[in-house]
Amino acid sequence: MSALPSSLPDLPSLPARPVTVLRVNLVDPAPTPDALSARYRAAVEMAAFADDRGLTMVQTEEHHATTNGWMPSPLTFAGAVFGATRRIGVTVSALITPLHDPLRLAEDLASLDLLSGGRLVTVAGLGYRPEEYAAHGKDWQDRGALQDEVLETVLSAWTGEPFAYRGRTVQVTPRPYTRPHPLLLIGGSSRAAARRAARLGLPLFPSAHLPELEAYYHEQRTAFGTEGWVMQPPAHTSLLHLSEDPDRTWADYGGHLLHEARMYASWQSAGTRSAVRSSARDVAALREEGVYRIVTPDECLRLARQAGAQGSLILHPLCGGMPVDEGWRSLHLFAEEVQPHLKD
Repeated sequence: MSALPSSLPDLPSLPARPVTVLRVNLVDPAPTPDALSARYRAAVEMAAFADDRGLTMVQTEEHHATTNGWMPSPLTFAGAVFGATRRIGVTVSALITPLHDPLRLAEDLASLDLLSGGRLVTVAGLGYRPEEYAAHGKDWQDRGALQDEVLETVLSAWTGEPFAYRGRTVQVTPRPYTRPHPLLLIGGSSRAAARRAARLGLPLFPSAHLPELEAYYHEQRTAFGTEGWVMQPPAHTSLLHLSEDPDRTWADYGGHLLHEARMYASWQSAGTRSAVRSSARDVAALREEGVYRIVTPDECLRLARQAGAQGSLILHPLCGGMPVDEGWRSLHLFAEEVQPHLKD
């Protein structure tokens, strides 16, 4: 890989800083209780470090019944991050909302919103895997109806007023901190997801760069008479690990990145569209593809300049079971050699 000159003052002027994201999913190819406990603690410590260094967001997600510890409880993790930080936000992208009890979910999200002072962002998704539904006693074929119920219930609950729910009158308290309610987006790549978001007056978060879906969403908003907006991913999304010697790091740790990429791809059907879906079958192909990238600090600054204020840098220091010490090296490189040069 080519690198920018090491003399940073000679770099072209950087645009307004992109969003800087610390991605955490706690994957470990061979998890043990001791190893996962250390990984969980390191992830919270990394979030606190990112908060102190001015990163924008921690991003996590929800998956179940995996063999590698992939994050099953993102709301619990979000609470731990909020307790250890003062400023940084947490995005759960995505929460598999049909798997959750609607009233309890409304309470949990309201509590996190209060705890954090409004720093929680939730993307409501359907997930990819029927076995996750089966494990939670839900029918995969009912996922659309389940999604409608949970979203409508959560929005009603957050008003703090009594409302009808499954034939009875209920009331959920306390009300969230954020008005009119915590930030809730609908994730997905289907027209059904776009219609649901438009009908409910919620923002849409496409799972890939899908301008045609954005246009359809706005058509549906007009038809329903609702307000809303789209958080459109860029045309190309990369998950980043920083290293002073990318060749060495690919040789030593590329298998960790490949493990995560292969498992995620295995969950998705042929028609599924995702910004971080990989088709690579070996480390060399993964490196060539560019979804997972190991870059020097100078290369990361180049990506920041290309992304600008509308883009993002997604750091994934613990990707695929990356050793914790190596993850810290990556994060320190970003905080010390990249972040100070990003222009406000």
